[in-house]
Amino acid sequence: MHWGALKARILACGTVRLTGTCRFHPEQSTAGPGAGGSGSIFFTTPHGRIRLAVDEQSSLTLTADADGSARLTGPEIDVCGRIEEAVYHCPRQAYITLSEGCIFSCRYCAVPTLPKRIKTTEEVCAMIAEVADDIDAISLTSGVIGSVEEDEARAITVAHAVAGFGIPVGVSIYPLPGTPQRLKDAGACEVKFNIEAATPALFQNMCPGLDYAGTWAILKESVDIFGRNRVFSNVILGLGETDTEMEACIRRLTDIGVIPVIRPLAPTPSLPGLTRPPAERILRMAVFAKKELTKAELDPTQAKTMCSLCGGCDLVAGRDV
Repeated sequence: MHWGALKARILACGTVRLTGTCRFHPEQSTAGPGAGGSGSIFFTTPHGRIRLAVDEQSSLTLTADADGSARLTGPEIDVCGRIEEAVYHCPRQAYITLSEGCIFSCRYCAVPTLPKRIKTTEEVCAMIAEVADDIDAISLTSGVIGSVEEDEARAITVAHAVAGFGIPVGVSIYPLPGTPQRLKDAGACEVKFNIEAATPALFQNMCPGLDYAGTWAILKESVDIFGRNRVFSNVILGLGETDTEMEACIRRLTDIGVIPVIRPLAPTPSLPGLTRPPAERILRMAVFAKKELTKAELDPTQAKTMCSLCGGCDLVAGRDV
């Protein structure tokens, strides 16, 4: 089984039970998949990296020795690799959540249920200074606390401050008209603005109060400002869209120069009836995305920051498939 198919099978489970003699330090997320959960672990093989949520009821088992070597086993899965320690949120990156908590209530997201806290610019700079020798990227994300305008202002201030470290800076926030240029001026080299759902109807259902058409317009604006291979957008796979609808969304993104990050759904109690997509569908959509990216002359492996650089939560075209 080639790596892409194997990784898709592992992603379709998405969780792991930990055992062995290695002392694990599961990463605790305040954004993205697993936010507010029991933590996650990064498992790396010579072929690629994968991030799995810790769950004692998982059908997958990760057995690790004291030296960090590990073996991942489960139904039709048996692969050897190593535990890879996260710096902040993921390996080799300071991926920092500026505003923990959110005023919006997207149904797939646990962030609004977390205690609200805002990191100061000084705090973020101190965090990065501690790990600057161990990272290749600085990535900033945020919920929205107060207002979108306030959240953007905080991100701009922090981006400007951390650009002084001389490490590539990527930013993923909920955008306003003009946000891309303001982030570019602050020192960001990449942005990720998430359209989340493959269709407007699904977006309206999943993300009440957010602007689908506006985000599309800002993504197009971002490519003009940051250039190709520097603009990304998460699309969640498994919210109820058909393959045809997901393919149309992927093609629409690549047609405007945006790299889609196809994120398998992590089901929550607020989404009854929805399950994590099966391995075959995860792989099928990744293969389709690779074809469209190639046609558009886009390459996710050129990413300098954020999710496409890490690749733990998704299949990355050109790297995993």
